[in-house]
Amino acid sequence: MIPEPPSPAGMRRDYTERGALLESDLAADWTGQFARWFAEATAAGLPEPNAMIVATADARARPSARTVLLKGYDERGFVFFTNYTSRKGAEALANPAASLVFPWFAMQRQVLVAGAVERVERAETEEYFATRPRGSQLGAWASPQSQVLADRAAVEAGLAAAVERFGAEGPIPAPPHWGGLRVVPETVEFWQGRSNRLHDRLRFRRTTAGWVVERLAP
Repeated sequence: MIPEPPSPAGMRRDYTERGALLESDLAADWTGQFARWFAEATAAGLPEPNAMIVATADARARPSARTVLLKGYDERGFVFFTNYTSRKGAEALANPAASLVFPWFAMQRQVLVAGAVERVERAETEEYFATRPRGSQLGAWASPQSQVLADRAAVEAGLAAAVERFGAEGPIPAPPHWGGLRVVPETVEFWQGRSNRLHDRLRFRRTTAGWVVERLAP
């Protein structure tokens, strides 16, 4: 017998003090602070610490979200790769704004990003694509991502066609409809859980004069 699910309204956990996040704790810039927290999340053994929720919206401002993997970051922003004709790809290019969430729950931390979206240079896409496992390269050619399919057999047929096209050996080029997107941050918020829901929230915000740090109410 399947047990009755608990009521979500009654589910709560008070965050134990795993450390504060004070202005004096921050790195000099958001890239340094993100690098520090990302290294700590990786060292803590979190599963896929580079997993992030990417939220986009269509031309009518209807949002959608999904989890993807971060593949690079620097002072220009955060990069992931996708099929440009997928839902997220089409939305990000038609309405070039997005938000990201890195949900490092085990550490009672989150990083929240908002900013504009731009395509990465084609050379960067091709360089990254060449490092992907061959199966993933074939998959990029095989799947018309986000399109409606009749059944699983259509997925397998797409893969078979890609294998027939490129064979078992030799380089596979990056598909023209596939590539990198960079979220160019306007804000990067570092969120540290604290007791009684009085969390620490410090945000780097871009201004015409440079980046400023702001504390947000929990």
